[in-house]
Amino acid sequence: MRVWFDLTNSPHVLVLRPLIAALQADGAEVAVTARDFAQTVALCERFGIDCEVIGRHRGARLGAKALGLADRSLALTRFARGRRFDLAIGHGSNDVSVAAFALRIPATTMFDYEWATVQHSVNCRLCRAVVVPDAIPPQRLERYGARGKLGRYPGLKEEYYLADFEPDPAVPAQLGLDVARPIAVVRTPPSVSLYHRFENDLFAQVLLALREQAQVVVLPRVDAQRAELQRAGGFIVPERAIDAQSLIACADLVVSAGGTMNREAVALGTPVATTFEGRLGAVDERLIAQGRMARLESAEALRVVKRADAAGAAAARIRRDPRILLDLATAPLRARRRGGG
Repeated sequence: MRVWFDLTNSPHVLVLRPLIAALQADGAEVAVTARDFAQTVALCERFGIDCEVIGRHRGARLGAKALGLADRSLALTRFARGRRFDLAIGHGSNDVSVAAFALRIPATTMFDYEWATVQHSVNCRLCRAVVVPDAIPPQRLERYGARGKLGRYPGLKEEYYLADFEPDPAVPAQLGLDVARPIAVVRTPPSVSLYHRFENDLFAQVLLALREQAQVVVLPRVDAQRAELQRAGGFIVPERAIDAQSLIACADLVVSAGGTMNREAVALGTPVATTFEGRLGAVDERLIAQGRMARLESAEALRVVKRADAAGAAAARIRRDPRILLDLATAPLRARRRGGG
């Protein structure tokens, strides 16, 4: 069996890593392509994932994204032609969906935020399986062409890929942090995403408020954000990809304008607040309703204090078997065998 994974953003390395490892353990031939964006390639290197780097992010404008989709899909088509892949898997990658469709390779798309309309309109129509959390109502996905293709899993994707994770206690010291003092971890807004088109003024206020209360580690998405933070001063801004999960596990508060890091904090038992100002997805709606994540509407509401029972929160973690995701993602293979194709 030959399976092709395409990684286009940093979180995709994390969620697909255990699926890649499980397939390799089962004796499958696995090929990985990666887009040069954010920490995607650096994370592949950190986790020992052998990948071929193809393409880069073209920017936030719709026209630039369309050009990037065309160019990279063509490059991926050239990469995959003649390799006889049985299945292609991506987490929100339009590029691999288009390339696989062109080559008549069955494909699976995965995602956990349902309002990325352009992305899902492409992927759900071209792919044979759509793997999502069961928090997302199926009717929200029907307009994308997902009817009859859904594979729904319980909980958070982070509970699967963090199932084998244990925090490294050396990480705080590597960043110069004093674990006796409050630690806040912040992820910058996804300013290059189509579903987040505006400047997040609340986020800037949050940074200033946190700087007065805690040691603040800020994890930027792109170099321009890193440069702005360094000019502002007063923040710890890592220069390279780090063990962010260990950092989150030791933190007293996580604040992010995106999604994955927030849900990692939930999975690891760390208090977390979202400053996302776009349309909330069903996963975040559920977490907020359950009191597992707060929606921050004012920087004045921020309070960072040392956690009293961090060990207890860690012990209560939910760990889920990544093979549940793998089983859903490889559904097109079983369908193909049943059909004799």
